[in-house]
Amino acid sequence: MKHPNQRSASRRNALATSITHLLSSSALLLAGAVVSTSAFAQEQATNLDRITVTGSNIPRTNTETPSPVQVVTRQEIDRTGKTSLSEYLQTLTANGAGSVPKSFGTGFASGSSGISLRGLGAGSTLILLNGRRMATYGLADDGQKVFTDLSTIPMDAVERVEVLKDGASAIYGSDAIAGVVNIILRSDFQGAILRGSYGVSGDGDGNERKATLTAGTGDLSSDGWNAFVSVDVGKSDAIKVSDRKNRKWIGTADLRRWGYDFDGSYFGGSGGAFTNGGKSGGVGPNGSVFDDRNATDANPGFLVPLPGCQGLTNIPGQTDASVASQGCLWDPNQRYRDISPEEKYVNVFGRATFAFGEGGELYSEIGYSKKETTFTNTPSGVSGGWGYPGHTVNANSGPGATVLGPTHPDNPIQGQASRLRYSAWDVGPRVTENTNEFNRFLVGVKGNWGDWSYDTGYLHSGTDLTSERTGFLRYSAVRCALGNPACPGGVWRIGDNANLNSQALYDYISPRISARAKTSLDSFNATVSRSLADLKGGPLGLAVGTEWRRTSNSLTPQTYTDQGDIIGLGYSAYDGIQNVYAGYIELSAPVLESLELSGALRYDKYDGGDGKATPKLGIKWTPADWIALRASYAEGFRAPNVAESGVGGLAGFSSIKDSVRCDLQPTTSNCQARQVAIITNSNPALKPEESKSYSFGVVLQPTRSTSLTVDAWEIKRTNEIASSEPADEIAAGNVVRDTDLINGVPGTGTILAVNNSYVNAASSRVRGIDTDIRQTFDIGPGQLEMDLQWSHLLKFERTNGGSTSDYLGTHGNCDVSNCVGTPKDRANLGATWKQGPWSVSGVANYISKMENTDKRGGDYQTLYADGTPVKKISSFTTFDLSGRWSVTEAFELNLSVQNLFDRIAPLDPLTYGAVNYNPMHFSGAIGRYFTVGAKYTFR
Repeated sequence: MKHPNQRSASRRNALATSITHLLSSSALLLAGAVVSTSAFAQEQATNLDRITVTGSNIPRTNTETPSPVQVVTRQEIDRTGKTSLSEYLQTLTANGAGSVPKSFGTGFASGSSGISLRGLGAGSTLILLNGRRMATYGLADDGQKVFTDLSTIPMDAVERVEVLKDGASAIYGSDAIAGVVNIILRSDFQGAILRGSYGVSGDGDGNERKATLTAGTGDLSSDGWNAFVSVDVGKSDAIKVSDRKNRKWIGTADLRRWGYDFDGSYFGGSGGAFTNGGKSGGVGPNGSVFDDRNATDANPGFLVPLPGCQGLTNIPGQTDASVASQGCLWDPNQRYRDISPEEKYVNVFGRATFAFGEGGELYSEIGYSKKETTFTNTPSGVSGGWGYPGHTVNANSGPGATVLGPTHPDNPIQGQASRLRYSAWDVGPRVTENTNEFNRFLVGVKGNWGDWSYDTGYLHSGTDLTSERTGFLRYSAVRCALGNPACPGGVWRIGDNANLNSQALYDYISPRISARAKTSLDSFNATVSRSLADLKGGPLGLAVGTEWRRTSNSLTPQTYTDQGDIIGLGYSAYDGIQNVYAGYIELSAPVLESLELSGALRYDKYDGGDGKATPKLGIKWTPADWIALRASYAEGFRAPNVAESGVGGLAGFSSIKDSVRCDLQPTTSNCQARQVAIITNSNPALKPEESKSYSFGVVLQPTRSTSLTVDAWEIKRTNEIASSEPADEIAAGNVVRDTDLINGVPGTGTILAVNNSYVNAASSRVRGIDTDIRQTFDIGPGQLEMDLQWSHLLKFERTNGGSTSDYLGTHGNCDVSNCVGTPKDRANLGATWKQGPWSVSGVANYISKMENTDKRGGDYQTLYADGTPVKKISSFTTFDLSGRWSVTEAFELNLSVQNLFDRIAPLDPLTYGAVNYNPMHFSGAIGRYFTVGAKYTFR
């Protein structure tokens, strides 16, 4: 963690001075509760620079507060070689489970990027831009969690990022349970900077081209105004699983070489294999049907392959005999799926400031972003289980099963309707194309009125997203084309005979479908502040303010999913408006030169909901210049969002372990997590989530070049809004099952769907320690700067239904995005050498190992083919290297290499949103990646 407390006195003064130059030399005033986190300077009669830091409304003479704040400079971002802010923030050691990587193309919120501080979810991490909120992304993560998309922010306009790591609802209101990420952009600029970069992987793919222009004019102090604009444009090519076919398990879902079964039971699994003694599986390119002519309850039938496997599969060495016994083995991921999507984007940010009177400013900001994302996935199957509001669909068995009609020419058992398993390779891959437009407009005024400072502003922000999909199958049309010889759309020939189909037939069974999402945010805030009295340690500061905020979120479901008529595609829709009225007060009392006390109180009132008061208290004691102790206590809350409490519902998928089947066959693939449909209904009676946060830290600066910060923290979250526990629903029989019974035992068929609803039923307790160490060495003509950020988790407990699970160091909690797990340790070790026009930087990124269990003391989640458990997911370390050369005062060249040593991500077959690797280890899937860039400054 990088905290401003760690800098020497001279550096603190330099920081304050730089902030002053960035924001103007005139008197700047305290921003409102939402805007106040933007750092700015206010020149008092004493001529002391006064700045505002994230987590406080009151300007101060230094950046040291009782709360831990990590400050990320632009240099620290650049040295990693990351070309987008969202990619960098994913590497923060405080980031955890529930974050949304751009590679998650199969998720509900595909095309976005979000961060999850402390692993408490993207919806519990408040994102600010220059101290103000942004409109949320149009698609809720997991269909539930409304969050802010970080990919809309132009990289070149970023000045720094401040990460507040304790609760801040007393300052900012809802959603700040896990902390706040405040992205601070340039406040003024003169001249012009042109940047360009080109990136390519060590395998020669994933090309990324980017250009940025930042230009501004006007001097606020001499001309009375300044205006500038920054524009980013870029394009990234997709990387496919097949592009990594020589990169061990990254390039294939066939894990037999590493001791696994070929049964596709995990999310990234292969297809086609028969499982459960030939009663399950069989979803291959040639197709298979159930021979149930002599079916009994104990033996409901067995799968029979259709011909043509050897000509359709991409796995060699299969014979007629092996196909008959094992099924047609194939690897659809290697043939079709992307590791990383194709992206095209343009991001714009502009600001204009006009001075008036004695230190007054009228300011305005505009922002616009448009991003197009295309993700290609494997072909759809024709069977399975999925849901829509209030109902489930079972296309595997029973009256809703997908069948080949008795007279279908590809039915090997003429005269009977045969239940079919088939992967529609002839239709093609499933492709999701998201186009998202983001806009933002801000106008405000700030100045002085006697002894008071004021800042007031109006903000409008919104998103408009269109999601279009191809390659998905319409259930009713598929059943008609396969089961009805007189189907108006025609008869669908499959496998070897797919070449006989017309384009009209494919248009009939696989129409283009789409969804539309819109969000908006309007807010007005006003804050006034002043010094009330002179205390021994400085002025007693007061800030008082009010805010009105209106948010709107709407999502129309993907075409036909409201009827359950798209095979295997989850349903998500919501619509609602929230109005919030808030008032807040804050005091900062430096009662002694060595002792500072602070306190804040905020009250938020939601239309149609309860009001919520949230306090925050802090203390900082500095017994000597080289040591400071600090502590804070905060209460927080997250109001139910429209996806949880509005009009709508959700039907998605999760990784679930079936305790019923596992108890009967504990050493088989029936005892490991599988993909299951989860159907969840919204609940307008939900109450806000509540939290209590504690932190205690020490800041040591024994020399001017050495600093150490250690902060212990804990967050307790109650009334947690979540779906009811799948395990409880399974135990209660609230599930839809297939007919592939185990030993004829009723109620033991494979789970197809679990029914539940949103409830205030859970609580979480997360505890850990953040450490930041910095050391600077003057060596000869150069300087070496070293830093270490280390986040160590001590506890991650979640209580639901009277039972408590501890996920610390395990692969749980899989109820959140990607099922990435909860490693105990994340650390970043960086070093930068500067000498004249040269600088070289290196960053080592470490993520500790995880036990491959669903919780501490829980069950192992995956098994080897011999029935022994996969006990752990290995730790992972990568190293990034970058260098810069100032050729002239105006021209700079830079080069970076991410994952310099080409480390391969550890094998992880459980996680979803990736194939055989954990999304936290994404750079290990891509491999070594080179970026070369140039910058020219026009003077």
